[in-house]
Amino acid sequence: MAASVDPRRLYRLVHEGQLCALREELRAAGRADCAGPAGDTLLHCAARHGHLDVLTYLVEAWDMDIEATNRDYKRPLHEAASMGHRDCVRYLLARGAAVDCLKKADWTPLMMACTRRNLEVVQDLVEHGANPLLKNKDGWNSFHIASREGDPRILQYLLTVCPAAWKTESKAQVSSEDSLGAQALHRAAVTGQDEAIRFLVSELGVDVDVRATSACSSALHYAAKEGHVSTVQTLLSLGADLNAKDARDRSGMASVGTCLGNY
Repeated sequence: MAASVDPRRLYRLVHEGQLCALREELRAAGRADCAGPAGDTLLHCAARHGHLDVLTYLVEAWDMDIEATNRDYKRPLHEAASMGHRDCVRYLLARGAAVDCLKKADWTPLMMACTRRNLEVVQDLVEHGANPLLKNKDGWNSFHIASREGDPRILQYLLTVCPAAWKTESKAQVSSEDSLGAQALHRAAVTGQDEAIRFLVSELGVDVDVRATSACSSALHYAAKEGHVSTVQTLLSLGADLNAKDARDRSGMASVGTCLGNY
């Protein structure tokens, strides 16, 4: 008679990559089809945490479905791609995983891979037929997402394999504000994403001196405050106004001076 299954223990073993212990538990249970948080299968968990040996065992010993979806319609390939686990991505693709499968909001594995700075995973997906021109519900394609993350290698690669990628117009407004009144340009300045800043200003026509409504700060103020010297230089090269003042009457010049002085 098969032993009862404790899903929490099984998921913990997969999370930790304890293949030997997992093998014993599943043999005793006689099944591996337990549901975890958010409807995840054990395959989702193995792919998310990058345990190729566990992933291989579950697929080949238990014939688990590599196209299984959770409540967000994520498949194991989404999980592996979103976390940059190249060996798991390549294994799933070799087993025939659908390369352009869609999760909630119409995100493909390639889109999710573009949220990570892992060029090799992006290349693997494209070489297996992933389409960079597919759009999610917001009208963003993989190039939009890579631009937001600011990885120049991924941007260059996508333009090489799909030169028209940059021409796709999204539904999202680049002038949309978050709860603090900051736009995409300000968030890129805070995180030092120089390539994304160049794309927003040079390609999408965003005003380099646009202010965040909460503090009346420009991207230059944000970049200087965070000490991003290269980002400050990028903004200046794009014409940022050194004399513009924020809500505390600090000019861009003063902020930049402090930033460079600490450099």
